Amino acid sequence: MGFLQVLLFLHLFQKLSAQSPPTNNATSLDALLQDYSFRAFVRRPRTGILYDAATVPSDLTGIKLSAVRLRSGSLRKHGVTSLKEFSIPKGVIVKPYVTRLVLVYQNLANYSRLYYPLSGYDYVAPVLGLLAYDAKNLSAVNLPEFELTASNDPIRIGFTDLERIPQGSSAKCVSFDLRGKASFKDSVQPGNTCETDRQGHFSVVVKSVASAPSPSEGRTKKKKKKESSEESSRTWIIVGSVVGGLILLGLLVFLVLRCRSYKKEEKIREMERAGETGEALRMTQVGETRAPTATTTRTQPMLETEYAA
Repeated sequence: MGFLQVLLFLHLFQKLSAQSPPTNNATSLDALLQDYSFRAFVRRPRTGILYDAATVPSDLTGIKLSAVRLRSGSLRKHGVTSLKEFSIPKGVIVKPYVTRLVLVYQNLANYSRLYYPLSGYDYVAPVLGLLAYDAKNLSAVNLPEFELTASNDPIRIGFTDLERIPQGSSAKCVSFDLRGKASFKDSVQPGNTCETDRQGHFSVVVKSVASAPSPSEGRTKKKKKKESSEESSRTWIIVGSVVGGLILLGLLVFLVLRCRSYKKEEKIREMERAGETGEALRMTQVGETRAPTATTTRTQPMLETEYAA
């Protein structure tokens, strides 16, 4: 009796664990939704038939789930023309290879922003998911996702319930890989269609109105930019004037010092010329020889007889 009670307890614990509310982590959400999507299969599910999940966790009401079991070879050869909003072309490669796989469709509805928040953007379509799992055990939980790669034409997602695009806004396709990393494409294809070459989560977004500058804010920014430019110009003018003034002052000081040095050198040269030239002596003819002669003498000659007298 005790052994049966233990088994019953373990069964109830596993069931409650599977139904526990998810955290705001997209990976945990995928694991939980994989369990509920697999529950959509009846006892003997038919290959290629899409089954809608009848139940989802009570705290995730509004999310839509579907699942279809396929042969890998058939998927690659024929594709899937209509899997809700998804259209899968021929030539899709599944890694790792399995004989059968399950494609799970998700529509996160109002929980899109909660599990896939995008700063600066608003969703205009719900986040749609396309994930692949091994179909060997349809009661398994916490299965890893397979890789789907479109080798020829892309996988197309047609958003049938796209909201009205705000005037002046441009819609963008956004995709999230299995790690939740977002990638954007600049435009939506005709028919509100986005394209991808692999599995993941997809939606359409526009720039948030709050993040887009209003006309008055734009004018204010332009005015501030203009004022900043004018202030920068004035600053450069002042700096240029100061530098130019210092250069002119330096040149003036150099010229003054150079003039003083030139005058001093000229005075020294004049003194040297005067010393070399002196007073010119008169020349006189003595016989056949010319000799210098002085015009006057400082001391008059006196005869000895004059002293004797």
